[in-house]
Amino acid sequence: MSEKTYKPVLISSITAKTDIKKCRFIGFDGNYCTAGVKAYGVSDVETDKEEMLPVSVIGVLLIEAGGAVTVGAKVTSDAEGRAVAITDSEECNGYALDEATAAGEFIRIIRGI
Repeated sequence: MSEKTYKPVLISSITAKTDIKKCRFIGFDGNYCTAGVKAYGVSDVETDKEEMLPVSVIGVLLIEAGGAVTVGAKVTSDAEGRAVAITDSEECNGYALDEATAAGEFIRIIRGI
């Protein structure tokens, strides 16, 4: 697999409320973002519960896909904080810069535009 460009412009931090995997949408409460809602950002590294979690808020970010996503699609969070294509009136958490054909693939998204 080739390397993907990762260019966070703004990284903030929040206390992790559970063990967090990297490259997942994070909610404003320090948990994985729930399905279809606005995310605080994307987890930068794996982080243990109650530790400070670095969260990429703006930029070109890596995220794990929760299913098939096409280039240019608006993405939101699934129940596990993974990126999925918006299907209805969910909150947009970024735009896909890469295609994912299945869950578990890592894609780039752009946030903050």
